[in-house]
Amino acid sequence: MMLAETSVDLSIQLGRLKLRNPILVASGTFGYAKEMEGIVPLQELGGIIPKTITQNPRPGNAPWRTVETNAGLLNAIGLDNDGIDYFLANHWPYLKSTGGDIIVSIAGKSQQDFVELADRLNEAEGIHAVELNVSCPNVAGGVDFGTDPKLCFDVVQSIRKVLHCPIITKLTPNVTRIVDIAKAARDAGTDAVTCINTVLGMAVDWRKKKPMLANVVGGLSGPAIKPIALRCVYQVASQVKVPVIGVGGITNLDDCMEFLVAGASAVQLGTVNYYDPQASVRILRALPNALESIGAKSIQEVVGSLRT
Repeated sequence: MMLAETSVDLSIQLGRLKLRNPILVASGTFGYAKEMEGIVPLQELGGIIPKTITQNPRPGNAPWRTVETNAGLLNAIGLDNDGIDYFLANHWPYLKSTGGDIIVSIAGKSQQDFVELADRLNEAEGIHAVELNVSCPNVAGGVDFGTDPKLCFDVVQSIRKVLHCPIITKLTPNVTRIVDIAKAARDAGTDAVTCINTVLGMAVDWRKKKPMLANVVGGLSGPAIKPIALRCVYQVASQVKVPVIGVGGITNLDDCMEFLVAGASAVQLGTVNYYDPQASVRILRALPNALESIGAKSIQEVVGSLRT
């Protein structure tokens, strides 16, 4: 079943980036999209964010790299990926053929790493935007740019100077004031911010007296972090004039609507893709009726409508 025609305007504007609807899939949870092509109609989604890419191939962290929790998933994958050269030669030709809007996620250990990656992506015709993963907690140096306002400003500003397409900056909740980091990213020229990446956590095998993750700590995602993500979205959206993409524990239509009302202009689905890969399309198809039920004719009428 295709998305039914509707008079409700599902399109969204994130700075220079316009998307057909607000339902995106999060980096690291959707592979390179090809893994999902027989399950999800890729061309219907508002945006597809493949696995984060780095300058050189990364094998990721040693196992165990994932641990299920009562209400989510703890992971320390370590940005396992094939590197920029392989991505451009092998993954990008397929991605641009899907008919979906592709947002490429990148990560670097240094500002120069980020800039060089961004410049290489200028070679890839058809990229809709680039998401800067300045907030991965599972790699050395991965979170530094997302915890220091000046470092965040510098890396975003540097990329804005070389990259031809819109920029999204993915923020970490593992800070004292996420608003300060969002302001720095906005001042540097980001088109939008994503709130949030995973929350630091750990799991212990008390019998063996050892951590269950080889990396000791990892990033918690899934329904357990939804209240934290909602809080971050609300704080950033209400205090910083920058479009926000909400992510963290979204599994159904109600979750999606809560994030929109809290201030998110769009949402990303992550952990749910592992056990319910059609959740994104199901939410998208239910969205027009949900908006009509509260008298809204567009997404924008709902965004940030929380009464406090």
